[in-house]
Amino acid sequence: MDRRSALKGAGLFAAGALLDGCSSRGAPRASADRGVPTLKLPKVDVSEERIIRTTVGLRPFRPPGFRVERENLGQKIIVHNYGHGGGGLSLSWGSSHLAVEKLSEDGNAPGKVAVLGCGALGLSTARLLQQRGTEVTIYAKDVPPLTTSNVAAGQWSPFSVAEFRRRTPEFDAQIGQAARFSYRYFQGLVGSYYGVRWLTNYVLSDSPFGGSGEAEGIVFPETRDLRPGEHPFPTQHARQFVTMLIEPHTYLGALMRDFQLAGGRVVVRELRDVDEIRSLPESAIMNCTGLGAKALFDDQELTPVKGQLTFLLPQPEVDYITLLGDLYMMPRSDGILLGGTFERGEWSLDVDEEALARIVEGHKKFFTEMRS
Repeated sequence: MDRRSALKGAGLFAAGALLDGCSSRGAPRASADRGVPTLKLPKVDVSEERIIRTTVGLRPFRPPGFRVERENLGQKIIVHNYGHGGGGLSLSWGSSHLAVEKLSEDGNAPGKVAVLGCGALGLSTARLLQQRGTEVTIYAKDVPPLTTSNVAAGQWSPFSVAEFRRRTPEFDAQIGQAARFSYRYFQGLVGSYYGVRWLTNYVLSDSPFGGSGEAEGIVFPETRDLRPGEHPFPTQHARQFVTMLIEPHTYLGALMRDFQLAGGRVVVRELRDVDEIRSLPESAIMNCTGLGAKALFDDQELTPVKGQLTFLLPQPEVDYITLLGDLYMMPRSDGILLGGTFERGEWSLDVDEEALARIVEGHKKFFTEMRS
């Protein structure tokens, strides 16, 4: 399901449009109620001279949903765990848990396992295997901070994972299990070491919200709708909810340290075809290669979704997230993140200057109109 469809049903439609970056609407019109709001929040200072960088990443998207599947590769066992679209970081622990379960579903747990890929899925898979006493070697072309996971926004929101029309009851059960496991696991990582913290979100719209604020069976804490006079935003309606922000640069670095301290080994190597994978010394392999699986395993369903983020200088006093149409703002320690885009089928890693200008100008207008 994509974020737009999922969040529309959950009453968080504006957040879905925003996080996907696939809406062409402009910012909602300003509210007629310009009184002093009950909720007081510091504004983000948006200007071109405060921009410090713009990053681009390619999400590995499969219309029927992410693949968690076991198969034989000659004399070896391989379990696939890839294709999560915009929900890879959010679903990483749960999807990896399902993959590890499949590895030992015949009752035989291998003592040594190779993990292909060193992003969020590869590292979470490796750590879960280590927690079971398995000796793990990661093989990867890139390691943090150079992985696709490092350029993720980091909001815990398991959306943009599959096309709604392609979802099946089996996939619904799979994503539900993965979301619930991940949601609970990430709560155990909250703190400065992993760069995970709870943060209030404000979904903004000029149309009333429906639904209960639920996603894959999870009701976000403190979900409530604010009346126009209660909030400072230039929209008629605001929905508040709380979820976790995961700062990728901190989080992935911590997982890498944990993996190596537990005796894990990393081999920086590009595996170019299945024959090279068969030649690995381990008898069991976990495939967490993301977009790399398209060429390695001829997955014709796999396609890139380009995402672009622009960062402003940090503002420590800003401690909330806004979700507005196709725009979103997240305050991280490495800068104020402004998004976003969701370009399906686009392989280019070049910065789109037109998109950059649209995102910056949209946020500048929004925070200028926001009441103090």
